[in-house]
Amino acid sequence: MSDQGQTNDLELLTFRVADQEYSLDIMSVREIRGWTRTTPMPHAPDYMRGVINLRGTVLPVMDLARRLNLQSQETNDRNVIIVVKLQGTLTGLLVDAVSDIVAITEDDLQVPPDISSDPQLSVVRALTVIDDRMIRVLDLSAVVPNSSDEAA
Repeated sequence: MSDQGQTNDLELLTFRVADQEYSLDIMSVREIRGWTRTTPMPHAPDYMRGVINLRGTVLPVMDLARRLNLQSQETNDRNVIIVVKLQGTLTGLLVDAVSDIVAITEDDLQVPPDISSDPQLSVVRALTVIDDRMIRVLDLSAVVPNSSDEAA
């Protein structure tokens, strides 16, 4: 996993969801935009808020709180959509607020304890402590459904 002795510096975008702090690898983030009303889609999972028009592209927007089985808040002007790219597909993640960008090393990451009965449900890739705050690092591939998984 290391790049032949190069530093394993990692930049994380930290954000708040349901009064908890999470983060994502900044390399998967394409942009951060203000909350925009979504157009709901029929038969979508309950955590999908709908779609928005992103400069001519139809962007699906996921309510990250609902996806993580947390209490979803009422949307307001402080909400933001983090646009992420995973395997060539753009998805919007609705979060309460973006906090900041932090630089850490792989050594700062700790594997979360296995407290879920189903390993498929583990969306937290690692934990790290920044300024006495426990930050969860999300495994984006576990959070954002793969279109081929949806068909299964």
